[in-house]
Amino acid sequence: MSHTVLVISGPNLAALGSRQPEIYGTVTLSEMSEWLVERGAGLGLECRCLQSDDEAQVVSWLHEAADSGADVVLNPAAFTHYSYAVADACAHAVGRGSRLIEVHLSNPAAREGFRQVSVVAPVATGTVAGFGAQSYLLALQALSEDAHVDTAQPAAG
Repeated sequence: MSHTVLVISGPNLAALGSRQPEIYGTVTLSEMSEWLVERGAGLGLECRCLQSDDEAQVVSWLHEAADSGADVVLNPAAFTHYSYAVADACAHAVGRGSRLIEVHLSNPAAREGFRQVSVVAPVATGTVAGFGAQSYLLALQALSEDAHVDTAQPAAG
């Protein structure tokens, strides 16, 4: 049985492959989406890849995840830095039991100052950044059933 994961990409990510390839790489969003669906299936995940430049649409998909129990891989793109609506929808999804991994192709912490602030990170389950398209795959691996490990501290002895 596969678990549903919404892979949501925010504004300007439809231009991947041609937009600043020195930062974001040459893989298109379509190519990456096909790859993630295939790789996700191998991890027991059913990936639905979505992209919108519209903040309201991203919020709607996050509410869908909250209502359905789907996990989320989210590249909020520019919404990362200022969208409290997206952050609130992320918090709602996590509060309802969805796991939400924030992803970034580049490493925002190594870029311009305004990119170093994420309003999503404080409510996300985790963040993966700086590995190009592999950031998405690393997030899927974290959500896969195989990634569940016992994090309890070993007994003192």
